[in-house]
Amino acid sequence: MFSKKKNTSKLDAEQRELYEHARKRTLQKKRLFQHFIIFLIGAIFLIVLNVVIGYQENFMPLGYNWFVWAILIWAFLLLGHVFNVFITNKFLGKEWQDKQMSKLVQKQKEKIAQMQKQVEKDFPANPPQRETPPKSESKPELKRENERFQPKTNDPEKPDQPYNT
Repeated sequence: MFSKKKNTSKLDAEQRELYEHARKRTLQKKRLFQHFIIFLIGAIFLIVLNVVIGYQENFMPLGYNWFVWAILIWAFLLLGHVFNVFITNKFLGKEWQDKQMSKLVQKQKEKIAQMQKQVEKDFPANPPQRETPPKSESKPELKRENERFQPKTNDPEKPDQPYNT
């Protein structure tokens, strides 16, 4: 708690992720079992309400008592919840999500590598050097190395006198 050293290793991150996944799955299953208990209590309540108390005793859509239809609809909702927790989550759960994520990351890395190759092809980092022809002293515009930085003069005998004065 008071240590200066922070533990940020990858193993701890993976353990934390596994813990979070297990916690979420446990919470999903807990909610499903709660739904099942409420369904049982509610179904018994609807049966008692119609049969024992006689509420809407004469209301029979499609030849069955209304509580039968209410319980059937609720049962389909409960089956949907079961399907979501145990079947869909098994096929589209954490493992599936991780697999899809790794596929997308790999595809993205391939695109980046392909784009990098195209950029290197179009704009090379070290462009090919052009070969320059050797300097010949026969051309008047080319000066020798020692004449390059000397001022121009009118009189060759007076090298200190500038050309423009």
